[in-house]
Amino acid sequence: MPAERLPNRITTPQFLARKRKGQPIVMVTAYDAPQGRLADAAGVDAILVGDSVGMTTLGYDTTLPVTLEDLLYHTRAVLRGQSARRADACPDGVPTNAERARGARHALIIADMAFGTYGASVTNGVKAGMRLIAEGGAQAVKLEGAGPVVLETIRRLVDIGVPVMGHLGMTPQSIHRFGGFKVQGKTEDAAQTLTDGAVALEQAGAFGIVLEVIPSDLARRVTGSITIPTIGIGAGLECDGQVQVLHDLVGFTDGPAFKHARRYAELGAALLEAIAAYSLDVRERRFPGPENFF
Repeated sequence: MPAERLPNRITTPQFLARKRKGQPIVMVTAYDAPQGRLADAAGVDAILVGDSVGMTTLGYDTTLPVTLEDLLYHTRAVLRGQSARRADACPDGVPTNAERARGARHALIIADMAFGTYGASVTNGVKAGMRLIAEGGAQAVKLEGAGPVVLETIRRLVDIGVPVMGHLGMTPQSIHRFGGFKVQGKTEDAAQTLTDGAVALEQAGAFGIVLEVIPSDLARRVTGSITIPTIGIGAGLECDGQVQVLHDLVGFTDGPAFKHARRYAELGAALLEAIAAYSLDVRERRFPGPENFF
């Protein structure tokens, strides 16, 4: 049976076109094959393999312990999930590397660059970005801040063909400097510094910028100051798109939803209920049943 035709992959030039047309961009995080497959099937424009994997999946309190190897591993997993094909579309039901590559054609996969792999050395940052593309299978990378080394790293990566997304505002890798997860850009000086940073990121070659946890009027100001798209998270409605951590959307995190997120499902509670029901059935010898016997 011939392989299914899948929609063409979203590209970075399409991000720019959507800003010009006023079409909102949808981005969500994913960290493994099932999440990548479901996000792609839902039709999101971009999947961010974020260093938030440290807090959602690996059990860390911050993103700082996440390594480049962690992000390579999870990016490959998301790509495999996004590339999933029907078993009858592949010889022996096992997709080859070529089949996987042809299958991954919708959401743009953006991988975070891990703390410590850039910022101190342009050379190290360029090497890390290249590895996420060549070994991880990402189509773009994201890094935080707008300091001189970061800007030069972006210029070098773009020069060799690696699309780069910036990230300003509440940048999680700077949590110790901020003293926690706090709203940024609240004073006029801070707002101007952030706006200038956005302009500098665009000039360095970034194709878009995540704006995290900043006042909505500042997000509107930054969005109007640059020609590349802004992707908000806790930055109001007037960014060119939105990104959310998948676990926050579906109730896979402990405690109440963050102010910047909206719960669309309570899958954590549903999973807890399902495991508890299974445990009870085993203890009461109701599972396995005749339909489960061989």
